[in-house]
Amino acid sequence: MVSSMQGPNIQAAKLYTLQLPSSPESIIDLENLIEEIADTYQVGEDTFANMMTCLNEIVMNAITHGNKLDPEKKVIVNAEVDNRRIIWTIADEGPGFDYNNLPDPTAEENLESLTGRGVFIVKHLADQCIFNDRGNEVELHFKF
Repeated sequence: MVSSMQGPNIQAAKLYTLQLPSSPESIIDLENLIEEIADTYQVGEDTFANMMTCLNEIVMNAITHGNKLDPEKKVIVNAEVDNRRIIWTIADEGPGFDYNNLPDPTAEENLESLTGRGVFIVKHLADQCIFNDRGNEVELHFKF
């Protein structure tokens, strides 16, 4: 009897990639990709909303803080879809940042601050959030 290691529902991972200029207007290309992937793989509304929120936040941070709106620098976005899971990787060409020493946005002295909540929100909405050592690349995992 011949058996197969792969079940009938296992498919090879599908890869998507975007190379975005460091301009806030390029966010529309990201949103279009998120919608395309969500439609293609029947991603639920909650996961879709979480992905849209997290990726908008991370990519805007990469454009603004990482690449300092430098039109010569790019933000690279990759998505790997595999067995009811999407892994997004976002990288900028900036120097990175110390993601371990961010101010706590829930601390009394930070509650009225207009900035500083993005990474906190992303860590709560994504199933997994992994920064590289330098802090200029992040990997976000979403199960659907």
